[in-house]
Amino acid sequence: MLRRLHVHGPRTRATLATELGLNRSTIKAVVDGLAEAGVVSEAVPAQRNGAGRPSLMVIPEAEAAVVLAIDVRVEQVAMSMVGIGGQVLGRHSWNLHSRTRTPGEVITHIAESAQLLGEELAVTAQGAGVSVPGVVRRDDGWVHEAPNLGWRDVALGTRLASVLHVPVQVANDAELGALAEHVRGAAHGVTDLVYISADRGVGGGVISEGRPLRGTRGYVGELGHLVVRPGGRDCYCGSRGCWETEVGEAAMCRALGLPEDSPRGVVVAELRSLATAPLPGPLDELAEWLTTGLVTVVNMMAPELVVLGDLFAALPPPLVDRVRAAVHERSLVSRAVGGTVIATSPLGRDAKLVGAAELAFEPVLGAV
Repeated sequence: MLRRLHVHGPRTRATLATELGLNRSTIKAVVDGLAEAGVVSEAVPAQRNGAGRPSLMVIPEAEAAVVLAIDVRVEQVAMSMVGIGGQVLGRHSWNLHSRTRTPGEVITHIAESAQLLGEELAVTAQGAGVSVPGVVRRDDGWVHEAPNLGWRDVALGTRLASVLHVPVQVANDAELGALAEHVRGAAHGVTDLVYISADRGVGGGVISEGRPLRGTRGYVGELGHLVVRPGGRDCYCGSRGCWETEVGEAAMCRALGLPEDSPRGVVVAELRSLATAPLPGPLDELAEWLTTGLVTVVNMMAPELVVLGDLFAALPPPLVDRVRAAVHERSLVSRAVGGTVIATSPLGRDAKLVGAAELAFEPVLGAV
């Protein structure tokens, strides 16, 4: 019941009884217990349907269970305290530079900022979820490699748990983007989806039959290293012509005539300036490589929905329409299922932060 309230928001007792398949006396007993513990409250619905006594609305109390969400990006760390129902109680962020990007510096700053944020909001986190742009072992939060951060073999989960004094879970950023879209974004209610994000690199997260696809030890989702252009540009992974070398942030900058180290805001502004530009345009070749990779992803995964996040969400709508049509035309699986839906993320850059919160809530809700 608490998870349903967390994901779907306030519900009447009658609705909860129907959705959970329980009788009203059982619902009353459970709600009364949660209310006595201060986890939920009840109120008469603002709008009434029909005659008779209205079923009370059950409302989750945001501060009854709070988690810390952390999104470690290449240029910035974002952090938020999130209560039940996904309510953001407060947030903080800071920029990273070469000297502040080391694991030790980041961990120290996270610990200090978490304490200050908790004191400011007068709340205590019961768990933490962390998003990292790298290959993460889900068992213990060991970061095998986060190349754009310059990290390798970092015991991030263990080290953060020792300074935050709460259970810490760490996951790849694209996996958490998929989780966020599944729970609170474009894929809400969709059981099979792929989330593709573009930042410095390109990552992917997969939800299959309603559950995250994680592979051995959690090492899954490196879709950016699909080879789409044999003999293409060298990639740091050791291969050539990887998808991210053709459609990642550096590729976008080259297509737009910008320096490859241009600030993200400049890249986004330039992409959005092309919203009404005629096609073909400067992103024509990039669109072709994006399509090529998506055809492979759709044929392999057969998702109902593909969500494009981060910089992909800023691509001009006409270009996304063109990619969508091309994938449908060139993908056997897409045609077989009636056309895989391709949509841009409504969560924007907050997707990984939202996903980190949901990751932290998984054990917390079970313990409330």
